[in-house]
Amino acid sequence: MRWVDFKDSVKRFWSEYKHQVSGMVGLALLIILFVLALAAPVLTSPNIPKEWQTGQAWITNPKNAPPSWENYFSSVKKAPQKVFKLGDMQVKHQINGSQNVYTLTFSYDMRYNVPPKNIVITGIASNASTPKDNPKVSIMVQRPKEKGVKYENILLLQDSPFPNGGAIQLGYTPQVKSLLFYWLYENGVFHLLMPLQPQLPLSIRLLQLNQQLQMNNTLYSYFQSADPMKILFGQITDSKGHLLPLREIVYNTTGLMGNYKFTLLIRSPKDVKVNLDNIEVTMVGRTFGSLGTDQYGRPISIGLLWGIRIAIAIGLSVAISTVLIGVLYGVTSAYVGGWVDELLQRFNEFMMTLPVLPMLILLSLYFGGKISLTQLVGILVLFGWMGTAKVARSMALQIKEQTYIEAARALGAGTGRIVFKHIVPQLLPYAFANIALSVPGAILSEAGLSFLGLTNPNMISWGRMLNDAQMNGATINGYWWQVIPPGLAIATVGLIFVLIGVSLDTVLNPRLKRA
Repeated sequence: MRWVDFKDSVKRFWSEYKHQVSGMVGLALLIILFVLALAAPVLTSPNIPKEWQTGQAWITNPKNAPPSWENYFSSVKKAPQKVFKLGDMQVKHQINGSQNVYTLTFSYDMRYNVPPKNIVITGIASNASTPKDNPKVSIMVQRPKEKGVKYENILLLQDSPFPNGGAIQLGYTPQVKSLLFYWLYENGVFHLLMPLQPQLPLSIRLLQLNQQLQMNNTLYSYFQSADPMKILFGQITDSKGHLLPLREIVYNTTGLMGNYKFTLLIRSPKDVKVNLDNIEVTMVGRTFGSLGTDQYGRPISIGLLWGIRIAIAIGLSVAISTVLIGVLYGVTSAYVGGWVDELLQRFNEFMMTLPVLPMLILLSLYFGGKISLTQLVGILVLFGWMGTAKVARSMALQIKEQTYIEAARALGAGTGRIVFKHIVPQLLPYAFANIALSVPGAILSEAGLSFLGLTNPNMISWGRMLNDAQMNGATINGYWWQVIPPGLAIATVGLIFVLIGVSLDTVLNPRLKRA
Protein backbone atom coordinates (compact mmCIF):
# COMPACT_ATOMS: atom_id res chain seq x y z
CA MET A 1 0.00 0.00 0.00
CA ARG A 2 1.33 3.40 -1.00
CA TRP A 3 1.76 6.15 1.62
CA VAL A 4 -0.86 8.29 -0.14
CA ASP A 5 -3.38 5.46 -0.04
CA PHE A 6 -2.63 4.86 3.62
CA LYS A 7 -3.23 8.51 4.49
CA ASP A 8 -6.51 8.49 2.56
CA SER A 9 -7.63 5.37 4.47
CA VAL A 10 -6.82 6.98 7.79
CA LYS A 11 -8.70 10.15 6.83
CA ARG A 12 -11.78 8.15 5.76
CA PHE A 13 -11.65 6.14 8.95
CA TRP A 14 -11.38 9.24 11.15
CA SER A 15 -14.17 11.06 9.32
CA GLU A 16 -16.49 8.15 10.15
CA TYR A 17 -15.18 7.40 13.63
CA LYS A 18 -15.56 10.97 14.93
CA HIS A 19 -19.30 10.72 14.38
CA GLN A 20 -19.47 7.85 16.88
CA VAL A 21 -20.35 9.65 20.11
CA SER A 22 -19.59 6.68 22.36
CA GLY A 23 -16.30 6.09 20.57
CA MET A 24 -15.20 9.72 21.01
CA VAL A 25 -16.11 9.62 24.70
CA GLY A 26 -14.11 6.41 25.10
CA LEU A 27 -11.15 7.87 23.21
CA ALA A 28 -11.15 11.04 25.33
CA LEU A 29 -11.23 9.01 28.54
CA LEU A 30 -8.45 6.76 27.24
CA ILE A 31 -6.26 9.79 26.52
CA ILE A 32 -6.89 11.02 30.07
CA LEU A 33 -5.87 7.60 31.41
CA PHE A 34 -2.63 7.66 29.41
CA VAL A 35 -1.81 11.18 30.65
CA LEU A 36 -2.45 10.19 34.28
CA ALA A 37 -0.36 7.03 33.89
CA LEU A 38 2.58 8.99 32.47
CA ALA A 39 2.21 11.76 35.05
CA ALA A 40 2.02 9.43 38.08
CA PRO A 41 5.71 9.90 39.08
CA VAL A 42 5.31 13.68 38.83
CA LEU A 43 1.98 13.90 40.63
CA THR A 44 3.18 11.65 43.48
CA SER A 45 6.77 10.39 43.74
CA PRO A 46 8.94 8.25 41.44
CA ASN A 47 9.80 6.07 44.46
CA ILE A 48 6.22 4.92 45.04
CA PRO A 49 6.74 1.40 43.58
CA LYS A 50 9.60 0.82 46.04
CA GLU A 51 7.82 2.44 48.97
CA TRP A 52 4.44 0.74 48.44
CA GLN A 53 5.32 -2.28 50.57
CA THR A 54 7.45 -0.49 53.21
CA GLY A 55 5.54 0.58 56.29
CA GLN A 56 8.10 3.28 57.14
CA ALA A 57 7.06 5.31 54.08
CA TRP A 58 3.50 5.68 55.40
CA ILE A 59 4.25 6.11 59.10
CA THR A 60 2.72 9.57 59.19
CA ASN A 61 -0.54 8.48 57.58
CA PRO A 62 -3.56 7.22 59.55
CA LYS A 63 -4.66 3.63 59.09
CA ASN A 64 -8.09 2.85 57.60
CA ALA A 65 -8.98 6.55 57.48
CA PRO A 66 -12.00 7.61 55.38
CA PRO A 67 -11.78 10.47 52.83
CA SER A 68 -11.67 14.00 54.26
CA TRP A 69 -14.79 15.03 52.34
CA GLU A 70 -16.81 12.61 54.45
CA ASN A 71 -16.93 15.39 57.07
CA TYR A 72 -19.33 17.33 54.82
CA PHE A 73 -21.91 14.57 55.19
CA SER A 74 -21.48 13.88 58.90
CA SER A 75 -22.48 15.80 62.01
CA VAL A 76 -19.36 14.50 63.79
CA LYS A 77 -16.35 16.29 62.34
CA LYS A 78 -13.11 14.30 62.33
CA ALA A 79 -9.70 15.95 62.25
CA PRO A 80 -8.02 15.78 58.82
CA GLN A 81 -4.30 15.37 58.19
CA LYS A 82 -2.21 18.43 59.02
CA VAL A 83 1.57 18.73 58.53
CA PHE A 84 3.74 21.44 60.07
CA LYS A 85 7.09 22.00 58.38
CA LEU A 86 10.03 24.18 59.40
CA GLY A 87 8.55 27.19 57.59
CA ASP A 88 5.39 26.91 59.71
CA MET A 89 7.31 27.19 62.98
CA GLN A 90 9.12 29.87 64.92
CA VAL A 91 12.68 28.67 65.46
CA LYS A 92 15.20 29.86 68.03
CA HIS A 93 18.72 28.52 68.57
CA GLN A 94 20.89 29.14 71.58
CA ILE A 95 23.86 27.56 73.31
CA ASN A 96 23.24 26.63 76.91
CA GLY A 97 26.50 25.55 78.53
CA SER A 98 27.67 22.46 76.65
CA GLN A 99 24.43 22.02 74.72
CA ASN A 100 22.74 23.33 71.61
CA VAL A 101 19.11 24.15 72.34
CA TYR A 102 16.59 24.57 69.51
CA THR A 103 13.14 25.93 70.38
CA LEU A 104 10.38 25.43 67.82
CA THR A 105 6.87 26.72 68.39
CA PHE A 106 3.70 26.42 66.32
CA SER A 107 -0.05 26.54 66.89
CA TYR A 108 -2.67 23.98 65.94
CA ASP A 109 -6.26 25.11 65.53
CA MET A 110 -8.47 22.22 66.72
CA ARG A 111 -11.99 22.67 65.36
CA TYR A 112 -13.18 19.08 65.28
CA ASN A 113 -15.33 16.79 67.42
CA VAL A 114 -12.82 13.95 67.05
CA PRO A 115 -9.16 15.01 67.51
CA PRO A 116 -6.10 13.80 65.59
CA LYS A 117 -5.21 10.14 65.87
CA ASN A 118 -1.50 10.62 66.53
CA ILE A 119 1.32 13.15 66.44
CA VAL A 120 4.42 12.05 64.55
CA ILE A 121 7.75 13.89 64.48
CA THR A 122 10.12 13.11 61.60
CA GLY A 123 13.03 14.67 59.74
CA ILE A 124 15.43 15.50 62.59
CA ALA A 125 18.93 14.61 61.33
CA SER A 126 22.25 14.82 63.13
CA ASN A 127 25.85 13.68 62.82
CA ALA A 128 25.77 11.89 66.18
CA SER A 129 28.22 8.97 66.12
CA THR A 130 26.63 7.07 69.02
CA PRO A 131 22.98 6.72 70.17
CA LYS A 132 23.72 8.52 73.44
CA ASP A 133 24.61 11.66 71.45
CA ASN A 134 21.33 11.67 69.51
CA PRO A 135 19.24 14.84 69.93
CA LYS A 136 16.77 14.73 72.81
CA VAL A 137 13.26 16.04 72.28
CA SER A 138 10.90 17.59 74.83
CA ILE A 139 7.39 18.80 74.03
CA MET A 140 5.17 21.20 75.94
CA VAL A 141 1.55 21.95 75.03
CA GLN A 142 -0.47 24.96 76.08
CA ARG A 143 -4.15 24.03 75.83
CA PRO A 144 -7.02 26.48 75.29
CA LYS A 145 -8.51 27.86 78.49
CA GLU A 146 -11.06 25.51 80.00
CA LYS A 147 -13.25 26.46 82.94
CA GLY A 148 -12.31 24.63 86.14
CA VAL A 149 -8.88 23.42 84.95
CA LYS A 150 -6.04 24.25 87.32
CA TYR A 151 -3.10 23.43 85.08
CA GLU A 152 -3.55 24.10 81.36
CA ASN A 153 0.03 23.44 80.27
CA ILE A 154 1.10 19.83 79.69
CA LEU A 155 4.58 18.40 79.50
CA LEU A 156 3.97 15.82 76.80
CA LEU A 157 7.47 14.44 76.34
CA GLN A 158 10.74 14.93 78.20
CA ASP A 159 14.24 14.35 76.81
CA SER A 160 13.26 11.49 74.52
CA PRO A 161 16.20 10.47 72.28
CA PHE A 162 15.38 10.93 68.61
CA PRO A 163 16.54 7.96 66.52
CA ASN A 164 18.66 9.12 63.59
CA GLY A 165 16.55 8.77 60.45
CA GLY A 166 13.58 7.55 62.49
CA ALA A 167 10.49 9.07 64.05
CA ILE A 168 8.72 9.68 67.34
CA GLN A 169 5.06 8.68 67.49
CA LEU A 170 3.57 10.38 70.52
CA GLY A 171 0.41 8.28 70.46
CA TYR A 172 2.46 5.12 71.03
CA THR A 173 5.12 6.47 73.37
CA PRO A 174 4.57 5.16 76.96
CA GLN A 175 5.98 8.32 78.53
CA VAL A 176 3.32 10.44 76.82
CA LYS A 177 0.45 8.50 78.37
CA SER A 178 2.13 8.57 81.80
CA LEU A 179 2.62 12.34 81.60
CA LEU A 180 -1.01 12.85 80.54
CA PHE A 181 -2.27 10.80 83.47
CA TYR A 182 0.07 12.74 85.76
CA TRP A 183 -1.50 15.94 84.42
CA LEU A 184 -4.98 14.54 85.11
CA TYR A 185 -3.84 13.62 88.65
CA GLU A 186 -2.49 17.14 89.22
CA ASN A 187 -5.83 18.59 88.15
CA GLY A 188 -7.65 16.34 90.63
CA VAL A 189 -9.44 14.09 88.14
CA PHE A 190 -8.45 11.04 90.21
CA HIS A 191 -6.60 10.39 93.46
CA LEU A 192 -3.91 7.95 94.50
CA LEU A 193 -3.59 6.01 97.72
CA MET A 194 -0.16 7.55 98.28
CA PRO A 195 0.02 11.17 97.03
CA LEU A 196 2.98 12.03 94.82
CA GLN A 197 5.53 14.40 96.35
CA PRO A 198 6.15 17.42 94.09
CA GLN A 199 9.71 17.89 95.39
CA LEU A 200 10.78 14.54 93.94
CA PRO A 201 12.27 14.41 90.42
CA LEU A 202 9.69 13.96 87.68
CA SER A 203 11.07 10.56 86.70
CA ILE A 204 10.53 9.28 90.26
CA ARG A 205 6.99 10.69 90.36
CA LEU A 206 6.14 8.99 87.06
CA LEU A 207 7.56 5.71 88.37
CA GLN A 208 5.42 5.95 91.50
CA LEU A 209 2.38 6.90 89.41
CA ASN A 210 2.75 3.85 87.18
CA GLN A 211 3.24 1.57 90.18
CA GLN A 212 0.12 2.81 91.92
CA LEU A 213 -1.92 2.65 88.71
CA GLN A 214 -0.96 -0.99 88.30
CA MET A 215 -2.02 -1.77 91.88
CA ASN A 216 -5.49 -0.32 91.23
CA ASN A 217 -7.33 -2.50 88.74
CA THR A 218 -9.90 0.15 87.85
CA LEU A 219 -7.37 2.93 87.27
CA TYR A 220 -5.05 0.60 85.38
CA SER A 221 -7.84 -0.51 83.03
CA TYR A 222 -8.52 3.16 82.24
CA PHE A 223 -4.79 3.74 81.72
CA GLN A 224 -4.46 0.77 79.36
CA SER A 225 -7.47 1.66 77.21
CA ALA A 226 -6.97 5.44 77.13
CA ASP A 227 -6.28 7.19 73.81
CA PRO A 228 -3.58 9.80 74.59
CA MET A 229 -4.72 12.09 71.78
CA LYS A 230 -8.31 12.17 73.02
CA ILE A 231 -7.08 13.16 76.48
CA LEU A 232 -4.72 15.80 75.09
CA PHE A 233 -7.37 17.39 72.86
CA GLY A 234 -10.41 16.60 75.04
CA GLN A 235 -12.41 18.31 77.76
CA ILE A 236 -11.86 17.29 81.37
CA THR A 237 -14.59 19.53 82.89
CA ASP A 238 -18.26 20.05 82.14
CA SER A 239 -19.94 23.32 81.17
CA LYS A 240 -20.07 24.41 84.82
CA GLY A 241 -16.36 23.80 85.38
CA HIS A 242 -16.76 20.57 87.37
CA LEU A 243 -14.21 17.86 86.78
CA LEU A 244 -15.49 14.94 84.75
CA PRO A 245 -15.06 11.37 86.02
CA LEU A 246 -12.00 9.60 84.64
CA ARG A 247 -14.24 7.05 82.94
CA GLU A 248 -16.02 9.82 81.04
CA ILE A 249 -12.71 11.36 79.97
CA VAL A 250 -11.30 8.05 78.75
CA TYR A 251 -14.35 6.59 77.02
CA ASN A 252 -16.68 9.48 76.14
CA THR A 253 -14.41 12.46 75.78
CA THR A 254 -15.58 15.57 73.94
CA GLY A 255 -13.09 17.51 71.88
CA LEU A 256 -11.86 20.80 73.37
CA MET A 257 -11.86 23.18 70.46
CA GLY A 258 -9.44 26.05 70.30
CA ASN A 259 -5.81 26.95 69.71
CA TYR A 260 -3.12 24.58 70.98
CA LYS A 261 0.40 25.98 71.22
CA PHE A 262 3.16 23.38 70.84
CA THR A 263 6.73 24.01 71.94
CA LEU A 264 9.50 21.60 70.91
CA LEU A 265 12.84 21.71 72.69
CA ILE A 266 15.63 19.86 70.91
CA ARG A 267 18.87 19.49 72.84
CA SER A 268 22.16 18.10 71.58
CA PRO A 269 25.85 18.29 72.59
CA LYS A 270 27.68 21.27 71.14
CA ASP A 271 29.81 19.12 68.84
CA VAL A 272 26.73 17.40 67.36
CA LYS A 273 25.21 19.22 64.39
CA VAL A 274 21.45 19.03 64.09
CA ASN A 275 19.73 19.58 60.74
CA LEU A 276 16.09 20.64 61.02
CA ASP A 277 15.51 21.48 57.34
CA ASN A 278 13.29 18.44 56.80
CA ILE A 279 11.54 18.38 60.18
CA GLU A 280 7.84 17.65 60.05
CA VAL A 281 5.29 17.45 62.83
CA THR A 282 2.27 15.59 61.50
CA MET A 283 -1.11 15.75 63.15
CA VAL A 284 -2.26 12.35 61.95
CA GLY A 285 -5.89 12.82 60.98
CA ARG A 286 -8.94 10.64 61.46
CA THR A 287 -9.62 11.37 57.77
CA PHE A 288 -7.17 11.55 54.90
CA GLY A 289 -7.07 13.00 51.42
CA SER A 290 -9.59 12.49 48.67
CA LEU A 291 -9.98 8.69 48.93
CA GLY A 292 -8.74 7.72 52.40
CA THR A 293 -6.12 5.11 53.32
CA ASP A 294 -5.83 1.34 53.70
CA GLN A 295 -4.71 -0.73 56.70
CA TYR A 296 -1.07 0.21 56.07
CA GLY A 297 -1.71 3.95 55.78
CA ARG A 298 -1.21 3.91 52.02
CA PRO A 299 -3.35 6.50 50.19
CA ILE A 300 -6.00 4.85 48.03
CA SER A 301 -5.67 7.67 45.49
CA ILE A 302 -1.98 6.86 44.91
CA GLY A 303 -2.78 3.18 44.43
CA LEU A 304 -5.48 4.02 41.89
CA LEU A 305 -3.16 6.37 39.99
CA TRP A 306 -0.27 3.92 39.74
CA GLY A 307 -2.67 1.05 39.05
CA ILE A 308 -3.56 2.67 35.70
CA ARG A 309 -0.11 1.67 34.40
CA ILE A 310 -0.59 -2.00 35.25
CA ALA A 311 -4.14 -2.05 33.87
CA ILE A 312 -3.19 -0.47 30.54
CA ALA A 313 0.06 -2.45 30.21
CA ILE A 314 -1.59 -5.80 30.85
CA GLY A 315 -4.78 -5.00 28.95
CA LEU A 316 -3.11 -3.80 25.75
CA SER A 317 -0.20 -6.26 25.71
CA VAL A 318 -2.47 -9.27 26.31
CA ALA A 319 -5.15 -8.08 23.87
CA ILE A 320 -2.71 -7.29 21.05
CA SER A 321 -0.76 -10.52 21.53
CA THR A 322 -3.81 -12.78 21.69
CA VAL A 323 -5.45 -11.18 18.65
CA LEU A 324 -2.28 -11.34 16.54
CA ILE A 325 -1.62 -14.96 17.48
CA GLY A 326 -5.27 -15.90 16.94
CA VAL A 327 -5.49 -14.20 13.53
CA LEU A 328 -2.25 -15.74 12.25
CA TYR A 329 -3.18 -19.16 13.62
CA GLY A 330 -6.67 -19.08 12.13
CA VAL A 331 -5.55 -17.77 8.73
CA THR A 332 -2.74 -20.30 8.47
CA SER A 333 -5.09 -23.13 9.38
CA ALA A 334 -7.69 -22.02 6.83
CA TYR A 335 -5.30 -21.40 3.94
CA VAL A 336 -3.16 -24.53 4.33
CA GLY A 337 -6.18 -26.81 4.85
CA GLY A 338 -6.06 -30.59 4.76
CA TRP A 339 -4.64 -32.59 7.62
CA VAL A 340 -2.74 -29.52 8.91
CA ASP A 341 -6.03 -27.67 9.32
CA GLU A 342 -7.54 -30.67 11.11
CA LEU A 343 -4.55 -30.96 13.46
CA LEU A 344 -4.51 -27.23 14.26
CA GLN A 345 -8.25 -27.17 14.91
CA ARG A 346 -8.15 -30.18 17.22
CA PHE A 347 -5.38 -28.49 19.22
CA ASN A 348 -7.42 -25.29 19.30
CA GLU A 349 -10.45 -27.16 20.61
CA PHE A 350 -8.32 -28.95 23.19
CA MET A 351 -7.06 -25.60 24.50
CA MET A 352 -10.60 -24.25 24.59
CA THR A 353 -11.77 -27.15 26.77
CA LEU A 354 -9.22 -26.39 29.49
CA PRO A 355 -10.76 -24.65 32.55
CA VAL A 356 -9.03 -21.28 32.40
CA LEU A 357 -9.27 -20.06 36.00
CA PRO A 358 -8.09 -23.32 37.61
CA MET A 359 -5.22 -23.48 35.09
CA LEU A 360 -4.26 -19.88 35.87
CA ILE A 361 -4.27 -20.68 39.59
CA LEU A 362 -2.13 -23.80 39.05
CA LEU A 363 0.39 -21.93 36.92
CA SER A 364 0.56 -19.08 39.41
CA LEU A 365 1.23 -21.56 42.20
CA TYR A 366 3.94 -23.10 40.02
CA PHE A 367 5.62 -19.69 39.95
CA GLY A 368 5.45 -19.48 43.75
CA GLY A 369 2.24 -17.46 43.94
CA LYS A 370 4.16 -14.32 42.97
CA ILE A 371 3.71 -13.95 39.23
CA SER A 372 5.68 -11.11 37.70
CA LEU A 373 4.13 -8.76 35.13
CA THR A 374 5.84 -10.51 32.20
CA GLN A 375 4.84 -13.98 33.41
CA LEU A 376 1.26 -12.83 33.92
CA VAL A 377 1.04 -11.48 30.37
CA GLY A 378 2.46 -14.76 29.02
CA ILE A 379 -0.04 -16.87 30.96
CA LEU A 380 -3.03 -14.76 29.89
CA VAL A 381 -1.91 -14.87 26.25
CA LEU A 382 -1.48 -18.65 26.44
CA PHE A 383 -5.17 -19.08 27.30
CA GLY A 384 -6.62 -16.17 25.35
CA TRP A 385 -6.06 -16.66 21.61
CA MET A 386 -8.36 -19.61 20.79
CA GLY A 387 -11.64 -17.72 20.23
CA THR A 388 -9.99 -15.24 17.87
CA ALA A 389 -8.39 -18.10 15.94
CA LYS A 390 -11.80 -19.75 15.37
CA VAL A 391 -13.36 -16.55 14.00
CA ALA A 392 -10.29 -15.70 11.90
CA ARG A 393 -10.33 -19.18 10.34
CA SER A 394 -13.98 -18.90 9.34
CA MET A 395 -13.36 -15.50 7.74
CA ALA A 396 -10.21 -16.70 5.99
CA LEU A 397 -12.05 -19.70 4.53
CA GLN A 398 -14.36 -17.28 2.70
CA ILE A 399 -11.56 -14.97 1.57
CA LYS A 400 -9.37 -17.77 0.15
CA GLU A 401 -12.12 -18.66 -2.32
CA GLN A 402 -12.14 -15.16 -3.82
CA THR A 403 -11.05 -14.72 -7.44
CA TYR A 404 -8.07 -12.47 -6.67
CA ILE A 405 -6.62 -15.14 -4.34
CA GLU A 406 -6.82 -17.69 -7.18
CA ALA A 407 -5.23 -15.15 -9.53
CA ALA A 408 -2.37 -14.50 -7.13
CA ARG A 409 -1.82 -18.24 -6.75
CA ALA A 410 -1.83 -18.66 -10.55
CA LEU A 411 0.79 -15.92 -10.92
CA GLY A 412 3.08 -17.90 -8.63
CA ALA A 413 2.62 -15.98 -5.35
CA GLY A 414 3.87 -17.96 -2.37
CA THR A 415 1.87 -18.91 0.69
CA GLY A 416 3.44 -16.20 2.83
CA ARG A 417 2.70 -13.45 0.31
CA ILE A 418 -0.91 -14.52 -0.14
CA VAL A 419 -1.50 -14.79 3.60
CA PHE A 420 0.13 -11.50 4.61
CA LYS A 421 -0.60 -9.48 1.47
CA HIS A 422 -4.12 -10.53 0.58
CA ILE A 423 -5.83 -12.30 3.49
CA VAL A 424 -4.54 -10.76 6.73
CA PRO A 425 -5.24 -7.14 5.61
CA GLN A 426 -8.87 -8.14 5.10
CA LEU A 427 -9.03 -9.22 8.75
CA LEU A 428 -7.49 -6.05 10.19
CA PRO A 429 -10.83 -4.32 10.85
CA TYR A 430 -11.96 -7.34 12.86
CA ALA A 431 -8.54 -7.47 14.61
CA PHE A 432 -8.60 -3.80 15.66
CA ALA A 433 -12.11 -4.04 17.06
CA ASN A 434 -11.31 -7.32 18.79
CA ILE A 435 -8.19 -5.85 20.41
CA ALA A 436 -10.25 -3.08 22.01
CA LEU A 437 -12.94 -5.52 23.14
CA SER A 438 -10.36 -7.97 24.57
CA VAL A 439 -8.73 -5.44 26.90
CA PRO A 440 -11.47 -5.58 29.62
CA GLY A 441 -11.18 -9.37 29.80
CA ALA A 442 -7.42 -9.18 30.29
CA ILE A 443 -7.79 -6.56 33.02
CA LEU A 444 -10.45 -8.62 34.79
CA SER A 445 -8.26 -11.73 34.61
CA GLU A 446 -5.36 -9.87 36.22
CA ALA A 447 -7.69 -8.42 38.85
CA GLY A 448 -9.06 -11.88 39.61
CA LEU A 449 -5.61 -13.41 40.09
CA SER A 450 -4.47 -10.44 42.17
CA PHE A 451 -7.64 -10.61 44.25
CA LEU A 452 -6.78 -14.23 45.01
CA GLY A 453 -3.31 -13.11 46.11
CA LEU A 454 -1.49 -14.99 43.32
CA THR A 455 0.45 -12.10 41.78
CA ASN A 456 3.56 -10.25 42.88
CA PRO A 457 2.67 -8.32 46.08
CA ASN A 458 5.00 -5.49 45.05
CA MET A 459 2.91 -4.83 41.94
CA ILE A 460 0.54 -1.90 42.40
CA SER A 461 -2.67 -3.05 40.76
CA TRP A 462 -6.34 -2.58 41.48
CA GLY A 463 -6.80 -6.31 41.98
CA ARG A 464 -4.07 -6.27 44.63
CA MET A 465 -5.83 -3.38 46.35
CA LEU A 466 -9.02 -5.43 46.47
CA ASN A 467 -7.05 -8.37 47.86
CA ASP A 468 -5.64 -6.14 50.62
CA ALA A 469 -9.15 -4.86 51.35
CA GLN A 470 -10.44 -8.41 51.63
CA MET A 471 -7.59 -9.38 53.99
CA ASN A 472 -8.42 -6.30 56.06
CA GLY A 473 -12.12 -7.19 56.31
CA ALA A 474 -13.06 -3.94 54.60
CA THR A 475 -16.59 -4.99 53.71
CA ILE A 476 -17.29 -6.23 57.24
CA ASN A 477 -15.79 -3.16 58.93
CA GLY A 478 -17.44 -0.67 56.59
CA TYR A 479 -14.24 0.56 54.90
CA TRP A 480 -16.08 1.25 51.67
CA TRP A 481 -13.30 3.52 50.32
CA GLN A 482 -10.97 0.50 50.11
CA VAL A 483 -13.39 -1.49 47.94
CA ILE A 484 -15.49 0.84 45.78
CA PRO A 485 -12.76 2.98 44.11
CA PRO A 486 -10.65 0.04 42.80
CA GLY A 487 -13.81 -1.76 41.68
CA LEU A 488 -15.08 1.33 39.87
CA ALA A 489 -11.65 1.84 38.29
CA ILE A 490 -11.69 -1.68 36.83
CA ALA A 491 -15.25 -1.21 35.56
CA THR A 492 -14.46 2.23 34.09
CA VAL A 493 -11.42 1.06 32.12
CA GLY A 494 -13.42 -1.90 30.84
CA LEU A 495 -16.23 0.43 29.75
CA ILE A 496 -13.76 2.74 27.97
CA PHE A 497 -12.41 -0.06 25.79
CA VAL A 498 -15.89 -1.45 25.16
CA LEU A 499 -17.01 1.97 23.89
CA ILE A 500 -13.98 2.17 21.63
CA GLY A 501 -14.31 -1.44 20.47
CA VAL A 502 -18.00 -1.19 19.59
CA SER A 503 -17.38 2.04 17.67
CA LEU A 504 -14.45 0.49 15.79
CA ASP A 505 -16.59 -2.50 14.91
CA THR A 506 -19.35 -0.21 13.65
CA VAL A 507 -16.96 1.82 11.48
CA LEU A 508 -14.79 -1.01 10.16
CA ASN A 509 -17.37 -3.78 9.73
CA PRO A 510 -19.06 -3.29 6.34
CA ARG A 511 -22.22 -5.18 7.35
CA LEU A 512 -22.70 -3.00 10.44
CA LYS A 513 -22.05 0.14 8.38
CA ARG A 514 -24.81 -0.83 5.91
CA ALA A 515 -27.13 -1.55 8.82
